[in-house]
Amino acid sequence: MVGVRRKARILALQALYETDSVGHEAVLALSRLLANKKLSEEGAAFAGELLRGVIRHKEEIDQNIQRYAPAWPVEQIPTIDRNILRLAIFEILFDKKVPVKVAINEAVELAKRFGGDNSPRFVNGVLGSVSGLVVGE
Repeated sequence: MVGVRRKARILALQALYETDSVGHEAVLALSRLLANKKLSEEGAAFAGELLRGVIRHKEEIDQNIQRYAPAWPVEQIPTIDRNILRLAIFEILFDKKVPVKVAINEAVELAKRFGGDNSPRFVNGVLGSVSGLVVGE
């Protein structure tokens, strides 16, 4: 059974993916997704918090992706991987409400479920490097 917070991450990821791939407004996309899913009030609030946080810090997040995946221009990273990284980097560097290992594990699980064959390894590698920023603080 998938926990409430993972379901919230999935919905935030779906809204980010939709925004990134077809240009729909992220908050409206999330509202539509939430209307079609059974998620607790707490879960819906968490999904909204993640989405708004990624949007608010997107430029800084993308700079970190570019820094730690220099062989891949951010725009060329598969859309799903890029948005999994954005969610996790937000949780690791800005939100800081879950342990770094939990944020990385959740991102890798999302990559296994929604990404390609190499997605989990790629996501784990980039986030492992990003997590060094937290350890170094």
